[in-house]
Amino acid sequence: MSSPLIDCSTLAARLGRDNVRVFDVRHDLARPGAGFQAYREARIPGAIFLDVETDLSGARTSTNGRHPLPARAAFRQRMVEAGVGEDDLVVAYDAQGGAMAARLWWMMRWIGHAQAAVLDGGWPAWLAQGLPVDDAPLDEQRASSGAAASPLHLNEPLVGSVSADEVAANLERPEFLVLDARAHARYLGEVEPLDPVAGHIPGALNRPHTENLAQDGRFKPAQALREEFAALLGERAPHQVVHQCGSGITACHNLLAMEHAGLTGSRLYPGSWSEWCADPLRPVA
Repeated sequence: MSSPLIDCSTLAARLGRDNVRVFDVRHDLARPGAGFQAYREARIPGAIFLDVETDLSGARTSTNGRHPLPARAAFRQRMVEAGVGEDDLVVAYDAQGGAMAARLWWMMRWIGHAQAAVLDGGWPAWLAQGLPVDDAPLDEQRASSGAAASPLHLNEPLVGSVSADEVAANLERPEFLVLDARAHARYLGEVEPLDPVAGHIPGALNRPHTENLAQDGRFKPAQALREEFAALLGERAPHQVVHQCGSGITACHNLLAMEHAGLTGSRLYPGSWSEWCADPLRPVA
């Protein structure tokens, strides 16, 4: 993919082809079951539901954050079960401007699969354009869209990540900038609806992921995003940027926005704030 985004009309024209797999990752962090309920009611034809809490996350402990990554091999196997092959284009959509879908896009690249994209505008844009909708009743969750034409390999990651220890070491000897994708009030510590501690990682700058979107819910043009990130990052190169949020979900939105803007090579701190603040010895700003 030359861009991490695909528009609704392009996807509609490709629906039903053997090499296109569409995934519904609608999710509400405050109401975990709401995404699947919305999927049951109506969906893009042929779309398979993936749950952010289970399919796109690993086992939680008391210290690894709210949405830790699963093992790469386990996630690859889940996508094999969903019918994804080596030559397939994986398209993710949600109803939150790509905030959830970007996680699947990043994870596909994390297992070395380059052909992945986020539906620009997601479910609201699909409906607004009057494109086909499948609202037939579902007896059970769709687990697969059929056997893949080619096996899905576990290749070298196409994206980078950092650990909590690396973020901690960076406080003493800064080598990268941490960019916080949460809302500004959460970054400031004025409110904290999800995690037990309010505040942010010392030295982190704030770029709420919602600023990547235009008023119509689609991503801003690449040039506009490039200018906005350049103003924030200054002389730092993309590889000197590490994205975080509350639990490693919406941080992927900022990472995708940078990729869309041609600023390639930034990395993700998957544990994010929920992992960072789980250790009382880690400093909080």
